[in-house]
Amino acid sequence: MQSFLFIILLSFNMLAAQIESIKHYIQAGELKKAILMSDSIAGTVSKNSKTFQVADSLKQIALRTYIDFSVDEINMETQLAKRIGSYTQAQKTDWEKLNWLEYKIIDGQKKYFNRAAGNLKLRLKQQTDSANSHSESLDAFSKFKVSYLTQLLTVQRADSKPCAPQNYEISYTITLQPNVVPQGETIRCWMPWPKENHSRQADVKFISCNASTYQIAATKNAHRSIYIEQKTMNDKPTVFSISFSYTAFAQNFYESDMVALPYKKSSVLYKTYTREQQPHITFNSKIQKLTDELVGNEQNPLKVVAIIYDYICQHTIWSGAQEYSILECIPNYVLDNRKGDCGMQTFLFMSMARYKGIPVRWQSGWMMHPHEVNLHDWCEVYYEGTGWVPLDMSFQYMPSADKRIKNFYLTGIDAYRMIVNDDIAAKFQPRKKYFRSEPYDFQRGELEWRGGNIYFDKWDYHMDVVYK
Repeated sequence: MQSFLFIILLSFNMLAAQIESIKHYIQAGELKKAILMSDSIAGTVSKNSKTFQVADSLKQIALRTYIDFSVDEINMETQLAKRIGSYTQAQKTDWEKLNWLEYKIIDGQKKYFNRAAGNLKLRLKQQTDSANSHSESLDAFSKFKVSYLTQLLTVQRADSKPCAPQNYEISYTITLQPNVVPQGETIRCWMPWPKENHSRQADVKFISCNASTYQIAATKNAHRSIYIEQKTMNDKPTVFSISFSYTAFAQNFYESDMVALPYKKSSVLYKTYTREQQPHITFNSKIQKLTDELVGNEQNPLKVVAIIYDYICQHTIWSGAQEYSILECIPNYVLDNRKGDCGMQTFLFMSMARYKGIPVRWQSGWMMHPHEVNLHDWCEVYYEGTGWVPLDMSFQYMPSADKRIKNFYLTGIDAYRMIVNDDIAAKFQPRKKYFRSEPYDFQRGELEWRGGNIYFDKWDYHMDVVYK
């Protein structure tokens, strides 16, 4: 019996060592080795086992890294010439050292992030704008937001309850490319669906679905979805289509009217929303050191939140992001590179705020502003005596002399939203079997079949919005 247990323990330790080796290969850019070792492990265990799931997820991360870092040196130089104009090799070297022009050495070859040229252009524009003493003219989206907020403040409720409803009718389609999987296979599809357990979202109504049966997840699910199955046909795309309507509301709190009483630290709410959720809501040493330096001895949650929000506004810019599944620690990435998209900035904010004992919960879905409909992430901060207060980290300060408008997204949210999620990395209804395309968030949708997950590069999504 002892020898049998020893063999089991030895096998377990060997598997654990192999898993660590795969992780090392991925970080070192040796993706071929990582995939070969993942396949070797997956081929020796049951598809229902935890070991298979871990090995498969690491293989998927390696494959996704290939997709995100797919631009070679020659093509990158072509992109830079088109987007940036003339530049010197010395400048290019400096941009790479600063990680403004992101690349990895993959299987011995230099490969650039496929959004690197666009992100560099954003960074250089920010640098130019900062150097200019005159203010730049506002882009169309900024003008829209300032105009909208100016009007919103005239109708805002004195009690800070949701107001200014906006009605939507949505048509959403996912189209799987032909022949990705064999004919006659069942594709399982989860599509985003509006939540109904928030005061800022109501009157969700089903209109249509192109499948004979469907399943809408309970609104208590952190990721709310509508689940559909379709059969594949040779040489034809597999289409999933839904339509629905809902109403969203704006909400704004003035800091001067807000109450921030001492937290009830033994409550379930407090314990739930001040915890780490590794790897991207983390209290690592980098987060602790920076947050402690910024906050000092400040105890007022309203002021602590404002300090953290201001730091991220002043030190990060919006930037096209790598897929979250291939990033080790998003808050560290944002701090190291001073850039990130909406979710990345929100992960940083949440890590810093939760570390200081301030409850924050994730919220995400879509931003629904006219001509700016897109995936979006934000959050809500809980203040004892006030309740949950929305905060949009990546919208940052508005370009306005009116402080109420400038600071609006620190304690407010507009009505151009569709809330789909109020947590990260939650389970689907029904359960998804394979490693998700987006393991933490849920906005575009998820597809799989009996052979595995179907990644984003194999399908397209499209949303049509009618404002009523």
